Amino acid sequence: MPADPHLPIFERTQTIAIVGLSPKPERDSHHVAQYLQAQGFRIVPINPAANEVLGERCWPSLTEAAKHHRIDLVDVFRDSAAVPPIADEAIAIGAQALWLQIGVRHDAALAKAQEAGLAVVQDHCTLVEHQRLRAVGLLPPH
Repeated sequence: MPADPHLPIFERTQTIAIVGLSPKPERDSHHVAQYLQAQGFRIVPINPAANEVLGERCWPSLTEAAKHHRIDLVDVFRDSAAVPPIADEAIAIGAQALWLQIGVRHDAALAKAQEAGLAVVQDHCTLVEHQRLRAVGLLPPH
C-alpha cells in the first residue's frame, strides 16, 4: 500500500472531467481546474450551461464527454445530493477514480463506486492534495 492514498490517483491520471466546472474565474471549480490544467492534466469540463471553459469544450454530461475523451478521474463540484447519478455515470464510463471536493459527501455513492473498482475520495480538494504531494516530494514539480 502506498504511503499516501491520493498518490496513485494522481500518478495514473491524465484526463480529469470536472463536473460543475464554472466559467466564472472567481469560482473554486474554475481556480482548481486552472491549476490542474497548468500541472499538465487534460481538463474536460462538464457543465450543460456553458460552451467552453479554460479553452476546452464543455459537455452536458460525463456520458457525452466519454464519447470523445478517455476520462481517468471525475472531480465533482456539485451538491452532495447530485452525487449518486454522477457516481453511476463515472462507473459506466470506466473512470478510474471519483473525487468529491471539500464539502461534498455521499457515503453510499462512494461505496458503490468503490465496489465497482474506482478509487474514491470525498471532502478533499484536488488542488490542495496535489500541492501537498508535490511539497513533500511525492510528485514531481511541473
